Amino acid sequence: METGVTVVGSGQVSTAPDVLRVSLSVEHVAADVAAAVAQVAERTDAVVAALREQGVEASDIGTTTVNVYQEYREPGTAAAYRGSHQLSVTTRDLTGFGTLLNAAVGAAGNNLNLQSLQFDVQDKSALLTQARELAFRQAQEKGTELAALAGYSLGSVTAISETDNHAPIRGEALSMSAKAFDAASLNITPGDHSVQVSLEVHFSWA
Repeated sequence: METGVTVVGSGQVSTAPDVLRVSLSVEHVAADVAAAVAQVAERTDAVVAALREQGVEASDIGTTTVNVYQEYREPGTAAAYRGSHQLSVTTRDLTGFGTLLNAAVGAAGNNLNLQSLQFDVQDKSALLTQARELAFRQAQEKGTELAALAGYSLGSVTAISETDNHAPIRGEALSMSAKAFDAASLNITPGDHSVQVSLEVHFSWA
């Protein structure tokens, strides 16, 4: 039977975000599927073109979901079909959100929905390294304390397992049509992005 002590240490590091990820969707309701799909495609192309004109790279614009479905209507009313195309947009201009949103609204009008926005850190590797160091230091301190309480000396590490959690600052989740919001009135602030690592470490007795 393996002897020793197993402890959990955690470390958290925060920094200012350097990217903003925005989720937009283009929707249209029509009397038949073909018309719904065609209108959504046309308006989505216009939104993408407008974002590209604002300096967003093609690689930073991507489709996340596409849906077409029949809407529920009261019996006796004409059928209607809703098409939607959701885009994920990444920008490194954290202060230019209003400009991008205005461009998208100009391209799609009331067919545009703002689903959500999220501040993030593009490369988290340095943050994870720092968080691991803090987590291991805490685990070592716990192990040393518990070993002393049990009348032992802490030995070598025999096993480590890791879990990590990224906690980006998110803007309020939004789902409203273009006519319901004014981009200039949306005051968004980046805040901080936190990375937390937990290490489960097993130490043998010396």
